[in-house]
Amino acid sequence: MSRADRPSPLRVAVIPDSFKGTLDARRVATAIADGVRRAAGEAQQDIIVDELPFADGGEGTLDAVLAAWGTSAQSCATTDAIGRPCDAEYAISADGRIGLIEAAQANGLAAVSDVPLRAAEATTRGVGTLVRAALDEGVDEILLTIGGSATTDAGTGLLRELGARFFDVNGVELPDGGGSLLNLATIDLSGIDPRVREVTWRIATDVTNPLTGPQGAAHVFGPQKGAALEDVEHLDRCLKHLAEVVAESGGKSLDGVAGLGAAGGLGALLYAFFTVELVPGWEMVSDALGAAEKIGQADLVFTGEGRFDTQSLDGKVIHGVRQLTAETTPMIVLAGQVAVDAEALQASGVTAAFSIGRGPGTLGETAPHTAENLTWTAYQVARLLLTP
Repeated sequence: MSRADRPSPLRVAVIPDSFKGTLDARRVATAIADGVRRAAGEAQQDIIVDELPFADGGEGTLDAVLAAWGTSAQSCATTDAIGRPCDAEYAISADGRIGLIEAAQANGLAAVSDVPLRAAEATTRGVGTLVRAALDEGVDEILLTIGGSATTDAGTGLLRELGARFFDVNGVELPDGGGSLLNLATIDLSGIDPRVREVTWRIATDVTNPLTGPQGAAHVFGPQKGAALEDVEHLDRCLKHLAEVVAESGGKSLDGVAGLGAAGGLGALLYAFFTVELVPGWEMVSDALGAAEKIGQADLVFTGEGRFDTQSLDGKVIHGVRQLTAETTPMIVLAGQVAVDAEALQASGVTAAFSIGRGPGTLGETAPHTAENLTWTAYQVARLLLTP
């Protein structure tokens, strides 16, 4: 891409995910942009670089949205997935209309990794506390991102915290956790906070799994939350029974709905009884960040993540950026590891992918140099594209 090929200034969009455990998306974007600007300076190419830290609705989404909105995180005292007190953050848009809840702030797997996992008892109550805090701010729309959870309670804990109650056949209230739902007889929403019905809900999912069955929440995601084989089978039966009770209670059918298996079914009851839109995580974040406009204006797009593999092309950030990038606009992926073959790369529409590694080394050895390696690789790629 020479100077003669494009009018000045050249516009570059830098829109990466985080390199998980190493650099957040903002620092990744800055590192890539530094390399591109250096190459452009040497090539005497006028350039505008739009840095847009991105996320797919999982880890890092809150930070990416706060950066785009230009607002500060709101703090809230809540509880984690096993009921321990913790502090969490959420976001409110500059106009006060939209609240963003990153559920893993309250029910995340990482926060309870210091103790034996309790898949059947883990609860989303803490997420409900975050939701109430956002409602108290007067929002009329809630964006709920649900990746990284330690829970499989179908969102019962969230709704309990907002006034719902769940009873067995004897009228005894069920204990927290998905493992008790096999005894569910009655869902009582009479005490629900009225604002739950008044707001618009958008729930971000980065998977298409249904709530139950072999590809459902318990079977696919239960083991990573500490569920042994017998726990997986039990939790799946609990979720199936919940779906039956929902149908008997006049809620929308939960059977086979793509995405309801995400985060242990956290969005299931919200979807069943309230005004909810399920959207891909990258799409929700794109809307919040105004990413489509920035990418649409770009002559060149850089994106990236820690590992670029086939999962990256199925609902993750790189997939989302590809959807937003015109076919005629070059799109470059920078990653700690590139694990796609030539055929998959060509089918994806990605122009080229580069590993940022500058020599052999373990993750522990290379991680401290991630930013400088990103800058160096971006500089090399941009030199190739921008030098006349």
